[in-house]
Amino acid sequence: MGKTILITGTSSGYGKVTAELFLARGWNVLATMRRPDRTVFGAAADRLKVLPLDVTDQASIDAAIADGIAAFGAIDVLVNNAGIGMASVVEATPDSIIREIFETNTFGVFATCRAIIPHMRKQGGGHIINVTSSTTIGVMPLVAIYAASKCAVEGFTESLSYELEGFGIKTRLVEPGYAPTTNFTANGASRMQGLIPADYGAFAQSYFGKMATYPTAYCTEEEVAEAVLLAATDSGRTIRYPAGADTRLLAQLRWSTSEERYMQRMREMFGSGLSA
Repeated sequence: MGKTILITGTSSGYGKVTAELFLARGWNVLATMRRPDRTVFGAAADRLKVLPLDVTDQASIDAAIADGIAAFGAIDVLVNNAGIGMASVVEATPDSIIREIFETNTFGVFATCRAIIPHMRKQGGGHIINVTSSTTIGVMPLVAIYAASKCAVEGFTESLSYELEGFGIKTRLVEPGYAPTTNFTANGASRMQGLIPADYGAFAQSYFGKMATYPTAYCTEEEVAEAVLLAATDSGRTIRYPAGADTRLLAQLRWSTSEERYMQRMREMFGSGLSA
């Protein structure tokens, strides 16, 4: 029946484009979303099954995996793409929103991985691909909560790679760059109201102004989808798959220069210029 991939968060953005790419390459695709809407993919395809899946609900995760296995016999690749993006000032971010971000971006990833691992062990292999962000490499201002939720997934995925290697299961990270045109950022818009108080206004204005003249090309949904495809088909031991020119720029700055030079360059690109 061919290879099967399960992708979370496919109603728009990276998840939708990734599902479309794998369909075009002949894969069976389990496209999951909290509120299933098959029409987002246009024409129907026998190799596409749209399923409900809420990564914060264990019963929903288990049901989607069971339905996917019943439909196509196996799940070869899991892509944890569902996530919430958000900019905020830490002192103004309520605990309820912090927990909501972590429930989706972090604990949701843990839950889907725990649910799929027994199936992949039994079948003798598979790929788990967790989508994080370039901000796990070079952390930008006003995303402390979001970056923390994604950095946790990076450490989790790397450690998990050692646990699962002996079972033929590969764990990978896809690290998208900044993409202001995707719906991903819009998912966090309603949570951001009032989270940048007036005392931080000058800092935020300076930062957002610099983001309008970003130092590289923006990351595209297609670049992320291609990175996921590479991660899903690569037989080597690579863990991290950057997507977008800025991810590569940040990685070069982070790992090929001194800490002092790296911080200086980041402040030049993204800092407020208000410090003494």
